[in-house]
Amino acid sequence: MHVVKKIEIIANSFELAKILDSLDKSGVHNHAVIRNVAGKGLQGTTEDLDMTMLDNVYILAFCMPEQLKGVVENIKPLLNKFGGTCYVSDVMEIRSVRCVASM
Repeated sequence: MHVVKKIEIIANSFELAKILDSLDKSGVHNHAVIRNVAGKGLQGTTEDLDMTMLDNVYILAFCMPEQLKGVVENIKPLLNKFGGTCYVSDVMEIRSVRCVASM
């Protein structure tokens, strides 16, 4: 087990390609994207996806702690320009080297 940084980004789907490109430029090449995300923000407004032209996406990625500075430098300008939010937390990664089927 070892500590990694979990990066969670919620943004407009229109900016997905730019965000994924920024993560890639930062050395973060693996990610998961969940589309059609809705919720209630800090401002107290709820966004109805049926009433909007552009849906939100949730991007989940992980990086080594030493990569985080580059990620923030690349993602922050996009979020400031186009909107969205990013959360970073410490998590433990467990790498499995045995096939589950062989247990």
